[in-house]
Amino acid sequence: MREVFEVTAQDGAARIGELAVPRAGVTVETPTLMPVVNPNLITVEPSRFPEFGAEMLITNSYIINNDAELHERALDEGLHEMLGFDGAIMTDSGSFQLAEYGEIDTTTEEILQFQYDVGSDVGTPVDIPTPPDASREQAEEELATTQERLELAETVDVGEMLVNAPVQGATFPDLREEAARHAYGTDLDLFPVGAVVPMMNQYRYDDVAETVLAAKRGLGRDAPVHLFGAGHPMMFALAAALGCDLLDSAAYAIYARDDRYLTVHGTEHLEDLHYFPCECPVCTDHTPDEVERLGDAAREELLAEHNLHVSFGELRRVKQAIKSGNLMELVEARAHAHPRTLDGLRALLDHSEQLEETDPASKDAFFYTSAESARRPEVVRHHRRLERLSPEGDVLLTEGSGNDRFDEWWNVLPPFGPFPRSLSTTYPLTAETPDRMDRAGYEAAADGVAALADANPETEFTLAHRGWPASALDRVPARVDTVDIAADAE
Repeated sequence: MREVFEVTAQDGAARIGELAVPRAGVTVETPTLMPVVNPNLITVEPSRFPEFGAEMLITNSYIINNDAELHERALDEGLHEMLGFDGAIMTDSGSFQLAEYGEIDTTTEEILQFQYDVGSDVGTPVDIPTPPDASREQAEEELATTQERLELAETVDVGEMLVNAPVQGATFPDLREEAARHAYGTDLDLFPVGAVVPMMNQYRYDDVAETVLAAKRGLGRDAPVHLFGAGHPMMFALAAALGCDLLDSAAYAIYARDDRYLTVHGTEHLEDLHYFPCECPVCTDHTPDEVERLGDAAREELLAEHNLHVSFGELRRVKQAIKSGNLMELVEARAHAHPRTLDGLRALLDHSEQLEETDPASKDAFFYTSAESARRPEVVRHHRRLERLSPEGDVLLTEGSGNDRFDEWWNVLPPFGPFPRSLSTTYPLTAETPDRMDRAGYEAAADGVAALADANPETEFTLAHRGWPASALDRVPARVDTVDIAADAE
């Protein structure tokens, strides 16, 4: 067990956790967002980050090490004093520069030692961030090198400093899973899913989902997972649903320099805004015109402040949803604001069986809010349970009332399908569903009928439905009699 991380609440793969950072003497609640600090280009002073909700930040030790002035300051003052931040500090190693420029002049031993010397709380070895869509040969070769460096990192004496074990493997799920399993087998502490920034920049959220879920399959449940570069609030809910515990964001500052304004639905250009659709202090105290007329530095700082406010506001919303057990409703709401986030949600739901492994069996409510709800882990779990139930004789499965000529009668509720009446007050069968159910909900219910019928080949079944579409009825086994009670009532 990794003693630095404890899960305190779970919803699917998402979790609230406590990450102990011993060198900083703090415990960080996850999911957490780490603002990225470029020590050469500070937009909002790190000393102010707690105002927004930040408990942890990330900066680049390679940049500091290679800048003579910053190098000396960091060694003399320590990172916390130099940046004016009392929370936990994570440092990157230069792997980003390696990906950008192809070469860096440091080693894992040297950079970990420097990170320790300047007071970093979480250090990072020099892994190789293989880009998406690289050849399998390249991915395998570079992964082997990364794994050698992780093993080397285990031998460096860094006292109480935690050390990252990056998970690479490009866009090959089996390599990501293998990389995660190897990383988890080391004595290292945190597990960043690396080289996903290019996918983020291209809004390839489906590939991000596949990559993270593959890594999660190779990691134990006590492994804190960091999604590198997950800086836009529009995908925080999705990232949490994938099981990510740490996120980092340079977007707050990068977008501000380009007069771009973050929202949970996307990004707006300042010049296109007539009103600020936000309740943060920046937006309630200023109009878009007022901010646009400011000088460059003042405008950039205010936009960065807003971007931090909206980012941490969304993070709190995600945490509350996890606590309440309704994160998937938030994920669905966010996903339907952009086609690419919808791709990410659909990729996530392709792995509902994986999510179901850690999803609590009981929550407060299940709200069916879109066709994607029909593939949620709760539906998968219900269908599995149906395979273990044994009704006997002549059984009516109905959306209506019972009939005395049957030996048993069960309720039917899309998207779950059939269930014994005795379970009608238990989660998730108390679900709030629309009166006008979509095709996906009916098809999922039909799959439930099929699961029950297949598990009980000697039992006779009749399905009494209310106008199910042909696509759903086609999924009902031929030996199940069907009656359209909506048509009979006309």
